[in-house]
Amino acid sequence: MRLLGAGIALFCLVGCDEPPVEQAPPETPAPGVAEQAPADSANPSRHDQRKIVVFGDSLTAGFGIGYNEAYPAELQALVDAAGYPYEVINAGVSGDTSAGGVRRLEWVLEDREVAAFVLALGGNDALRGLPPSEMKKNLGTIIDGVEARGIPVLLAGLGADETPDDRYIQNLLAVYAQLAEERDVTFMPNLLENVAGVAALNQSDGKHPNARGARIVAENVWKYLKPMLQ
Repeated sequence: MRLLGAGIALFCLVGCDEPPVEQAPPETPAPGVAEQAPADSANPSRHDQRKIVVFGDSLTAGFGIGYNEAYPAELQALVDAAGYPYEVINAGVSGDTSAGGVRRLEWVLEDREVAAFVLALGGNDALRGLPPSEMKKNLGTIIDGVEARGIPVLLAGLGADETPDDRYIQNLLAVYAQLAEERDVTFMPNLLENVAGVAALNQSDGKHPNARGARIVAENVWKYLKPMLQ
């Protein structure tokens, strides 16, 4: 695997998973994690609601804090408070890459009426040194598959406050803006805006938001998602 030096340290602040996931094959999620589709709510009142699918990796899954405090759960609270009749589906898988996302897209969308799709993958592509061109191809395939169903896409980037020195990281971060322009999808440049690098908002690993940080991430997403639902 390519050694990224200081560049990967910067990128880890904006969304990498724990190093142990490298034990899995580079193009697959951590073993045993993605064996079934994310479940809809057990609340019968939500069964007929259209879905907002949040499709990501450990940042979405709630690594270290659990689904109930992950940012999709906080996003559900914002959706409910605004009076929108949608159920937020946490389709996060720790260790997932963009290639893994391509493989599981069909069964995540299957038999669901989806109102919006939040695409938040790519941190593990960087952690594993995968080519930015491959990540762009994979994310583009996911966008095409979602839009083919008439579902609007919100693409969440992993922007940094400062331009990284590492050219690989520069090229990988640039993929998001390129795709947003080429596919004409709604784009939020930095999923972890106001959270990455803030010790009080992250767990001890310095990479994954704690419950307070997750609430801010949800607010970040909501700023871009709300206009898509109106």
